[in-house]
Amino acid sequence: MVRCVFMGTPDFAVPSLKKLVQAGYAVTLVVTQEDKPVGRKQVLTPPDVKKAAEELGIPVFQPKSLKDVEAQERIRKENPDCIIVAAYGKILPKDILEIPSYGCINIHGSLLPKYRGAAPIQWAVLNGDAETGITIMQMDEGLDTGDILAVSKVSIPQEITSGQLFDQLAEEGANLLIKTLPDILKKAITPQKQEGESSYAAMLSKKDSPLDFSKSVKEVHNKIRGLNPWPVATLMWGQKKAKVFSSKLGGETHAVPGTLVSGTPLQIACGDQKTIEITEIQLEGGKRLSAEEFFRGHALDIGVVLPSEG
Repeated sequence: MVRCVFMGTPDFAVPSLKKLVQAGYAVTLVVTQEDKPVGRKQVLTPPDVKKAAEELGIPVFQPKSLKDVEAQERIRKENPDCIIVAAYGKILPKDILEIPSYGCINIHGSLLPKYRGAAPIQWAVLNGDAETGITIMQMDEGLDTGDILAVSKVSIPQEITSGQLFDQLAEEGANLLIKTLPDILKKAITPQKQEGESSYAAMLSKKDSPLDFSKSVKEVHNKIRGLNPWPVATLMWGQKKAKVFSSKLGGETHAVPGTLVSGTPLQIACGDQKTIEITEIQLEGGKRLSAEEFFRGHALDIGVVLPSEG
């Protein structure tokens, strides 16, 4: 039986872990990041992969650093044939990469070399790409620079959010892993060097949230769906901040960018003389509402130019 150590942290990695076990691989250890405080009350919360591992009855290891010799020995003790990595969140040092006989195999949420780094799925949506996918990769010491073992392409519909695409690619990655792993272990796949222009998908933060209505309507729309479910796009509604969860492309306008063109539907002028129609919004301290419900309770004068954040 093939012995595996699995390394992953968020919900993206959970389908791959579960399908490895279902397929009969002996996952003897799950390595994940430490529990972290979450929300306003900063409740210490385990990663999704830890929860899944505990449900499956697999031992969990949460080292502060993989550079630590004791952490490396803990993984080496498992004598793994391969280490499967999916959104673990830390670069693996050479000493870890060299432990398994078949190396470390990574499930990455983009078509490498495009979108190396922490947020490949979000940036594909933010940039309005028509296509993305999953790359199964043989890991090396670089950041997502290893040789490609398998690829699966996925189209990106114009209305899909990062969260929805995230879930879709999590399943796609799990399926591609199970399909590809037997051939990897038989050495029936010839690794291919990454070709083409590389790009880096930087981690997102709340600093990325404010909407800029001087941009084109497609850029504004892509930002709204690209930042959903986190950190979520924002605008200033009068003197209060509001989170914008969803939108669609509106109509033509000659209004100044940022102008509230209509309330029902809630349309705001963008920089290319088109409007963005907000469909779901939440005022600071309020409930998440449809734009129609929101405007009934928080109307502004039509024609007002929304203030910038800052």
